[in-house]
Amino acid sequence: MSEFAGKTAVISGGAEGIGLSIAQSLGKQGMRLVLGDIDAQQLETAQQTLSAQGFDVITVTMDVSRPADWQVLADRAIEAFGKVHLLVNNAGVGGTPGAIEQTDAKDWQWVLDVNLMGVIYGAQTLVPLMKQHGEGGWLINVASMAGMMGVPFAGAYTATKVAVVGMSESWSVELKPHNIHVSVLCPAFVKTRINHSYRNKQDEYKNGEADPNASAELSAMADHMQQVINNGLDVEIVGERVVEALQQKELYIFTHPNYRSVVENRFKAIDAAFERAQQSPLLAHVLDEEPVSFS
Repeated sequence: MSEFAGKTAVISGGAEGIGLSIAQSLGKQGMRLVLGDIDAQQLETAQQTLSAQGFDVITVTMDVSRPADWQVLADRAIEAFGKVHLLVNNAGVGGTPGAIEQTDAKDWQWVLDVNLMGVIYGAQTLVPLMKQHGEGGWLINVASMAGMMGVPFAGAYTATKVAVVGMSESWSVELKPHNIHVSVLCPAFVKTRINHSYRNKQDEYKNGEADPNASAELSAMADHMQQVINNGLDVEIVGERVVEALQQKELYIFTHPNYRSVVENRFKAIDAAFERAQQSPLLAHVLDEEPVSFS
C-alpha cells in the first residue's frame, strides 16, 4: 500500500497545469484531494475531471495572497477529511516581462504577494495542522529553475522563486523533527498557462491597463515565450515526477536534467568567488574559523 493512501493533500493553484497534474498523481496514490484556486470556472472543471477519475476531491475558490482565504481552505479540508498531511504551495504568476524600469510597483507587489506571500500564508496555515496530528507529512513548494539561476527581464518572478528555494531549505531543517518532509519543485519550461497569468490578475494590482502583452514590444517577447512553452515538458509528467521524488525523500525536485550544466556553471562561479576571497589578505583571519552549520 502506498504511504500516501488515505491521507489528505491540499494543493493551491490546483485547477490546472502543474497543480492539477500533481493532484492527479497523488489521487492515484490514494490521497484525498483539496484543491484551491482563484479561477472558479476552471476549478469546477478540475473537480469534475478528478471525480470522474474516481478521486475523493473537494474544491475551494480562494486567493492565496489573502490569509483569510487560506483559513477557509483549511477549515473545509478538516471538515471534509479530518486531517491534512500534505501541502503543495503551487499557485503562482509569471508577472509582466520587462526591464528594471518597466516593472512598476503594482506589478512587483502582485508577483510578491502571490508567489512569495502565498507560499508563506499556506505554510503558516497548514503546517500547524500537520504538527497537531503528529503523523508527519509533506510540504512541497513550487519554485522554478529561475530559483537556481537569474532570468533576465523577469526580476520579480526570479526574486520570488529564489526566495521559495531558500525558505524550503530553511523549513526542511526546521520541520525535520516533526517528521514533515520539505521539497522544492524547480521545473524549467512546462506546457502550462503561466505566461497568461494576467487573466487572473486581481483588480488592486492593475493600473487600468489592458493585457500588457498587447504592446508591440512585449507581444514579440510573449510570442517567443509561447513557442518555448509549447515545446516544454508535458505537464502530466511533472505530477508523476513529484511522487517519485517524494518517495525518495528528495529536497530539490528537478524535472529538466538538461539544465544541470547551467546550474553547475553557477556553482563554479560561486566557488571561484570563494577562491578569490580566500586569497584576499583582508580575510586571512577568517579562514580558521569554523562555519556555523544549521543542517
